[in-house]
Amino acid sequence: MQVSVIARLAAVLMVLFAAAWGVASRAAEGGVLVFGGNRDTGLEIVRHLKSKGDAVTVFVRATSDVTELKKLGVATVTGDALKADDVKAAIAAGKYRAVVSSLGGKRGEPRPDFEGVKNVVDGAKAAGVKRMVLVTAIGVGDSAGAVSPDVHKILGPIFAQKVKGEDYLKASGLTYTIIRPGGLGSGVPTGTAKLTEDKTVGSEIYREDLGQVTADTIDDPKTYNKTFSAIDPTMMEAGPLTPRPGLVAPQK
Repeated sequence: MQVSVIARLAAVLMVLFAAAWGVASRAAEGGVLVFGGNRDTGLEIVRHLKSKGDAVTVFVRATSDVTELKKLGVATVTGDALKADDVKAAIAAGKYRAVVSSLGGKRGEPRPDFEGVKNVVDGAKAAGVKRMVLVTAIGVGDSAGAVSPDVHKILGPIFAQKVKGEDYLKASGLTYTIIRPGGLGSGVPTGTAKLTEDKTVGSEIYREDLGQVTADTIDDPKTYNKTFSAIDPTMMEAGPLTPRPGLVAPQK
């Protein structure tokens, strides 16, 4: 009995040591710089990265609300994602092993879906950062059939820009992961969200769950140089995704 207790204790200590070693190893390689991380999906990604022990910095505009980031103890760097020099300077100023882009836009604002993503890709390459995770949307590229024609009528021009952003990243030479969520909402996390390479399916997904599955890809070799749809099997509906207020929207 005593041997069994000691064996279990040893196993627990080994797990804790491995986790601590993983955090220390990631820290030595550098932190994670998140674009679009002060609200919505990006903020959830930041929360999950922090919970994993990552050093996180968020690129924000001078007018951004950083209240939640301050609560999390997250560092910020200020600039405009549509200005290439701002982005390059921000990435070059720190030690980062990865960058994440969850850039979105509000109605009436210039869209960063291609130009902003291009600036992040170029800035990462210039600074020697080799890893990038990009959040776009189900309905983009070869996932077009997973959403209804009504969605394409509403978001078609934005999807076209997102395709250009995805293609630019894929051709960049960076080790990429592209994650396409469907209808976005907020609620109690289900814990059942997952990534799939099946481009024909789509579902609603809570930002809280999307943040977790996105954060988990940063150091996961199984996700390298792949494009995924982010879905929640518990929220699937028959047929292609159709627009619903507050769910299928370009904002992240």
